[in-house]
Amino acid sequence: MLHISQLASDTSRSLRDHFRPLLAYHLFFTLLATAVLLPAVAWTLTSLLNQFGRPVISNSELLDIMISPAGFLWLMAAVGFSFLILYLQQAGMILVAIRPRDNHIRLAAEALWGALRRLPGLAGLVVIQVGTHLLLLVPLVLTVGWLYSLFLGGLDPYYVQRVRPPALWLFLAVSLPVIVIWVSLAATLYFRWVLALPVLLLETVSPRAALVRSQQLTRGRRRHIALAVIAVLVLILALPILVTALFDTLGTPLLWWLPERNAVLIPAMLGYLTLYVLVTLAITFLGIALNSLLSACLYLRLAHSEPRPPSPPGNAKPGRLAWALEIAVVLFAISQAWFIVNSFELRDEVRITAHRGSSMDAPENTLAAIELAIAHGADHVEIDARLTADDHVVLFHDRSLQRLAGDERNLQDLPLEVLTNVDVGSWFGDAFIDERIPTLQEALAVTRDAGSLMIDIKPDPGRELELVDAVIATLHRENQAREACRRSPSNSNSCGDADVLDDVILATMSPSIVREIKAREPQVSTTLLAQFVLPGTLDRTSFDALGLRHNRITETEMKTARRYGYELHAWTVNDRARMSQLIDLGVDNIITDRPDLLAELLADRRELSDGALLLVKLRNWLRS
Repeated sequence: MLHISQLASDTSRSLRDHFRPLLAYHLFFTLLATAVLLPAVAWTLTSLLNQFGRPVISNSELLDIMISPAGFLWLMAAVGFSFLILYLQQAGMILVAIRPRDNHIRLAAEALWGALRRLPGLAGLVVIQVGTHLLLLVPLVLTVGWLYSLFLGGLDPYYVQRVRPPALWLFLAVSLPVIVIWVSLAATLYFRWVLALPVLLLETVSPRAALVRSQQLTRGRRRHIALAVIAVLVLILALPILVTALFDTLGTPLLWWLPERNAVLIPAMLGYLTLYVLVTLAITFLGIALNSLLSACLYLRLAHSEPRPPSPPGNAKPGRLAWALEIAVVLFAISQAWFIVNSFELRDEVRITAHRGSSMDAPENTLAAIELAIAHGADHVEIDARLTADDHVVLFHDRSLQRLAGDERNLQDLPLEVLTNVDVGSWFGDAFIDERIPTLQEALAVTRDAGSLMIDIKPDPGRELELVDAVIATLHRENQAREACRRSPSNSNSCGDADVLDDVILATMSPSIVREIKAREPQVSTTLLAQFVLPGTLDRTSFDALGLRHNRITETEMKTARRYGYELHAWTVNDRARMSQLIDLGVDNIITDRPDLLAELLADRRELSDGALLLVKLRNWLRS
């Protein structure tokens, strides 16, 4: 009978007895992976992505590639490489765990060599085990995709996302049983094959034979195995969250009591961050080790009469290299802490862009929302530009009028005369009854003497160039209007900049549209909007700014932006804490529905002393 308490005891004893060789192996493998394995995999996958010859910056583009035969093969390769590295790492730790304790460095080195020698077998196991799970995913994706087209295919995706009509809940209700069935099948297969890796390593059999042997060993015990695996998984996921929360809620407040002098505060923060880095490294190592040791102990208990080889004598001594490795970890943590502290810049330079105007306080894309955004301190007002049936540029986000006006007609099918009579304010509140769809020309006039527009170009299929030309023509007409305004002495102070092309930003989710804009008006600033960027698919020299979904912005993206010389804009951020984090990351522009909240945050941060601002940046770093 397999008991969870027995497995817990076996795993903890194995970790205690082999802690130092496991740590040495972890460091050896991390060095190998960082220097050779991960760069090689990244280069291979990026090279494969380059073969598609187009950028992948949105969910729809990613889906288009993934459903193609070449895209599916790329996905298989990406997942396969990732699991191969994971299996290599776990294989070495399993080889350490089944050996009696010995010289730590020698044991770790032998385990690394043993894992690499088994690379062909591990690759075969990944192909069969992981490939089967991916193939099992295909009918799920096809079924859910068919259900989506059946229930939601005729609706505007943004309307579905924001309004959540009854058809969405019907789609979810029908899809949920399909997903549950798939999860059950995938989980059953996973727990049936959970011992394939230790079997492959310790019985030197083929990948197919290892899977069969794992199925035999786990028969009748899968419920207990599942409980043990899930318990370890929950522990691995919970530990970093708990530790970060502990540092944030208990540790960081203690620093606020220190005097705000750099001679005291900087060393204290350095020590604090060193401790945090060490704990983070320990948690990472612990999670990987526990997962590997659980597999080893499960195998040894089910395949042998004893749960694992007996504990070695207590007089085994570590070599000097083990101490050197551990000292190197501490020095690495100190250097990381020093780098983090020195990366904090005591500046808060970020521009405020109001998303569709102040759209939390007024109906989106209306003159009322634009005027309110300017009053709230926005530097730019982001608006959505669409083309009417008679080629006028108006401010509207969705393809259809359904969400804002309850009208199922598409905007592109209606002339301006009809659209100017559509009420897009009543849904927001009685104060905005009869608020109309404005033209781009009207929006430019409103922002002449305060703020500027970020014009998000939303073309209908086949009318991309028509919309670009119409927007640029409108900008030239605005220049003429400003010139006429300056000829009138009474209005000269409210005529805006001489050239509106130097003032506005044109934004789009299409790299080809960015190229068309630059070909027509090289001086105008362009922002490419992206939900994410798959490495190697985007020419990062073709735009002036990259607008990324805020949860995709990382230190790596910031460094890439600085290297190529473009700005980084974050969208759409309405949480004060996240705004503060992005300011400290160094983004150039934050797009928000709450420009007043961001303006208030910037004002509050300007009131802080340097020491207090350092502590704010530390807390934001921990939370990110």
